[in-house]
Amino acid sequence: MFTWKAARLARSQCVNRRPGRLVLAYRLFRKACRPVITVLTAAAVLGGCGGSGAGHAGPGPGGPPGGGPIEVGFVTLSAGPQPLVQELTGRVTPAMTSDVRPQIDGLIKKRLFVEGGLVRVGQPLYEIDDRTYVAARDQAAAQLENARASLKSAQARADRYRSLSDIDAVSKQDIDDAIAAADQAKANVHQFEANLAAAELHVEFTHVLAPISGRIGRSTVTPGALVNANQQGALATIEQLNPIYVDITQSSAQLLALRRALALGKWLPANASVRLKLEDGSDYPMTGKIGFSEVTVDQNTGAVTLRATFPNPNQLLLPGMFVSVDVTQATIRSAVLAPQQGISRDPKGNATALVVGADNRAVQRNVVIARAVGNKWLVTSGLNTGDRLIVEGLSKIGPGAALKPVPVTLGG
Repeated sequence: MFTWKAARLARSQCVNRRPGRLVLAYRLFRKACRPVITVLTAAAVLGGCGGSGAGHAGPGPGGPPGGGPIEVGFVTLSAGPQPLVQELTGRVTPAMTSDVRPQIDGLIKKRLFVEGGLVRVGQPLYEIDDRTYVAARDQAAAQLENARASLKSAQARADRYRSLSDIDAVSKQDIDDAIAAADQAKANVHQFEANLAAAELHVEFTHVLAPISGRIGRSTVTPGALVNANQQGALATIEQLNPIYVDITQSSAQLLALRRALALGKWLPANASVRLKLEDGSDYPMTGKIGFSEVTVDQNTGAVTLRATFPNPNQLLLPGMFVSVDVTQATIRSAVLAPQQGISRDPKGNATALVVGADNRAVQRNVVIARAVGNKWLVTSGLNTGDRLIVEGLSKIGPGAALKPVPVTLGG
């Protein structure tokens, strides 16, 4: 085995020039260096084997030197109109909401509805104790009868005095007093008629009716509770659920970019149809329409609100639900969609693609991607109609590689 101690010993023998030991030192040095020479010789032999060793890094960017064309799969790109679908979030709100409140004071006698059920406009919901109001109504009716009797007497007296004025049987003052008494009696009749109408209205208010049709929530009072016309809390709440609204939020920056594109004619305005995904990820079976958008931007979120109207016959949508909304806001006139497996990223994060050139060599393109559309990328720059985008065999080639292009069909 080679050691530095043996080498130093051989060197010292040669330097000292001792004839008796020169041959011995040479033999010792050659024996110590024999394993090193063997290893160097083997390395030289292996180095002569070229790139077939285990440490070969593979073909360069342009493919193996001297090799034939590399078979790759490509798809031919085409352009066409593409709906611009924006995925936003929304919240379900009822189309109409009404709080049920009493209009008079009194004790609740009965609750006339089932909590959570459907009610119709004008349907009785609560019954308030009406005894006090019935008595007030009867009193107003009696006062009206008395006023009408007084009017009848006063009117007759005024008529007689008028007939006697021609013969001066009564003074003009008495005639004027009789006519004024008749007019006052008539005014009393009108006053008591109004009192009676108000009393009858109070009796009607003892039956609390549904102001709108819809689904009613839980009752906040029970029979025996005292309610009044000025109370803050509602007895119950009715919400109209068919149709129903979905309030959608969109950033003002997105809305501004959309309006600019529409103004430049790059995109076409769409019919503003809307589709929903429910909280469990399932699709809502019916489409909605955008009704309006707010004219102000929320200062806290920087977003505007769009309101869509949806039919809800089965009442699958309930107020307060969060939903995912696909809004078709515009249509791109000529959109290029590239399969995602044909687009890659360079070390700087820029999107690139390899296409088959005119001489069947790989050509690299820098592309600009707007968004994902299903399993494809919407490309706004870098790829054109008719380009043969390489989607298979990308790991075997680089820019400038000789290709054997084969058209392929991708699913989806």
